[in-house]
Amino acid sequence: MFLERSERERAQSKGGVQSKPRPLPRVRGVDGDEARIELDAVEQRVIGSLLEKERTVPASYPMTLNALRTACNQSSSREPVVDFDDATILDAVDRLKARGLARLVHASHGARSIKFRQVLDERLDLADEARAVLTVLLLRGPCSAGELKTRTERLHGFADRAAVESELDRLAALDPPLTRELPRQPGQHDPRWIHLLGPVEVPDGAPTGSAPTAAPVAGVTEAVLAEGPGARDERVRAAYDEVAATYADHLADELDAKPFDRWLLERLVGLADGGAVVDVGCGPGHVALHLAAAGAEVTGFDLSPGMVAEARRRCPELTFAVGDLTALPPPPDGSAGWSAIAAWYSLVHLAGSELRPAIASLVAALRPGGWLALAMHLGPEVRRLTEWWDHEVDVSFTLHERSEVLDAVGAAGVVDVEWYVRSPIPGAEVETERLYVLARRPT
Repeated sequence: MFLERSERERAQSKGGVQSKPRPLPRVRGVDGDEARIELDAVEQRVIGSLLEKERTVPASYPMTLNALRTACNQSSSREPVVDFDDATILDAVDRLKARGLARLVHASHGARSIKFRQVLDERLDLADEARAVLTVLLLRGPCSAGELKTRTERLHGFADRAAVESELDRLAALDPPLTRELPRQPGQHDPRWIHLLGPVEVPDGAPTGSAPTAAPVAGVTEAVLAEGPGARDERVRAAYDEVAATYADHLADELDAKPFDRWLLERLVGLADGGAVVDVGCGPGHVALHLAAAGAEVTGFDLSPGMVAEARRRCPELTFAVGDLTALPPPPDGSAGWSAIAAWYSLVHLAGSELRPAIASLVAALRPGGWLALAMHLGPEVRRLTEWWDHEVDVSFTLHERSEVLDAVGAAGVVDVEWYVRSPIPGAEVETERLYVLARRPT
């Protein structure tokens, strides 16, 4: 079995614990791989504006909210021109701050003097050349090397276009890469380049994501919503109702062969520290039963009434109810939120566009300081089943890329993020790589 461990876990395995584990997106596996930074369009504009103004108007940096709004919305040197309001910018700054990419600076004479600064360049250890190139690509979209030579003059003085091309090539060769050359289009004299810090809108083509396969991937997973989320949910509910008893017969003891899953679930119970725990997408109740055996006060929810009935039959001592993971009720003890949420393969029917709101809903259901644990299949792919253990069904399973899931987790504003990847256990489970994420809601 191949297992990637977070930087925090590597420190623990050596006998020490980091007092301040790094949040997303700078989480490393044992092989040194690094989760890709994914910025949405607003975050790109905010970070790009902070990067630019830090160099061009250093006397007024860090920036006030008014100055940052003006920088984001200016009509020159910006493509596209936008009109963000204060709330939009503050929301983006909050997301960036939660992921360790921006900071607030408080002046001594009052809260009205709060200012903002970026730390992306520190997190990526950017030299002046790389910083200048990425700043312009964040603010201007796809550019040729010649355009970058002109547009970076106030940020860094490249000797010639060849120097810009050399820097672009260097950034593209990093692991993970930070730039990519686009195929030359008819009528273009020079190829254009994009950054890989998030999706980039290409004016004369389809949106290009932060990795070469990002645009096609999005199309694949969005196919499950072709008839709308309601129709998808109904197919999922009907399929699980149909196979509930057979599913339980096949998988009720599956955790016996999965030591890593058991370890992480037991760790989640320890982090809950006696508080209420919820198992969302509980199926026939085997995960909830393991959580309870580890000492948790656990409640299970599932979209399928058939699965809930099966869980109640097999685990009569536990509480199960029909429920939607995006609208969890408060815990039965009346506390401010759940102490821990286990979502064990419960997001496997969602399209990529649904990951962010779904994970955000789960985090919102946690109490401050509460913990979320996710288990996912890695793809990208959509697998449709029309027969499941000799039952006729029509249900599709979505597999998501690691960067897509981690981006959604980071956007939820969690901290102390750890992630792990393991290979499938031969003969014990479907042959897909598995992603596990553990994260805490800030206090």
